[in-house]
Amino acid sequence: MKISGAVLEKTGQPLIIHHDIEIPKLKSGQLLVKLSHAGVCHSQLMEVRGKRGEDKFLPHLLGHEGVGRVVEIGTDVVKVSQGDNVVLGWIKGLGLDAGGCQYQQGNRFINSGAVTAFSTYAVVSENRVVKLPQGIAPKTAVLLGCALPTGAGIVLNQLKPKQNSTVGVYGLGGIGLSALLAMNHFKPQNIIAFDIEENKLKLAKELGATHCYSVDEEGITQFNKDFPLGLDSIVEAAGKTSTIEAAFSLIKRGGGRCIFASHPPVGELIKLDPFELICGKSIEGSWGGATQPDQDLPIIVDIINKYQLPVEKLLSNEYSLEQINQALDDIEQRKVTRAVITF
Repeated sequence: MKISGAVLEKTGQPLIIHHDIEIPKLKSGQLLVKLSHAGVCHSQLMEVRGKRGEDKFLPHLLGHEGVGRVVEIGTDVVKVSQGDNVVLGWIKGLGLDAGGCQYQQGNRFINSGAVTAFSTYAVVSENRVVKLPQGIAPKTAVLLGCALPTGAGIVLNQLKPKQNSTVGVYGLGGIGLSALLAMNHFKPQNIIAFDIEENKLKLAKELGATHCYSVDEEGITQFNKDFPLGLDSIVEAAGKTSTIEAAFSLIKRGGGRCIFASHPPVGELIKLDPFELICGKSIEGSWGGATQPDQDLPIIVDIINKYQLPVEKLLSNEYSLEQINQALDDIEQRKVTRAVITF
């Protein structure tokens, strides 16, 4: 069986679409999924542009969030069955960790990790799939592969804001907006959104933000006037060392927390004044929102439905597989909130 996929042949170059990739025989713990949708986020952009360091797996099939239907299972797979609709994600869940995969194309191999989504079919490890929760459409559910478990997970599993608190989100991409959505569940006194794009600030307002500020000098000056003590906590999701530093500067002394999900280019370091840490500020990173996919994804969907949160608005642009390089360019130019590939 031959499939189509977008392959990274060389970092810094566009993905190449191939239509003659052969699916290998499934190993123990693997399953074959027919993709209906795949998400494209800043992490894939970083990989393609070579900002994650050397890629030792070229040629490489990428993609780490998707939705599809199981068409075949390998030996020892018990978590899902043939015909199940599933969410694919990079965060490890229950089940066997079968590792990566090698597809064949002519006389060469194409590598992939334990999950891949930039292809019409994908061989995936059992611990990278979760049955599609009830109450969410397949296209919207692509957000459950990365954006929602990371962004909402930070809030649900780490931040857990108090009702009388003032919390912020810095960077309103898929992860930042997912964090903002989850904040509604805790009903903090103020939910404050920060971004450079006016359209994203407008969307944040629709999704529950009580205050919105541009991150230019005028906007931050106005925030400091309105909230002179600073924020109780902030989620940073803009993806740069400078934005991590900026978000840290907005939290209050004596207990302010900054949690970041960003992964800036390899080799770049953040710079913080140690005195601010002595004064009671704290900063920490988040690995996938500390999410346990099998347990947390149904909880996230229940929250979405309970508060009737319009998460579908996070998917701002839709592309075909052949348009995937355009999707990456649009992400780089900040034209989209979250891009989705529809097969």
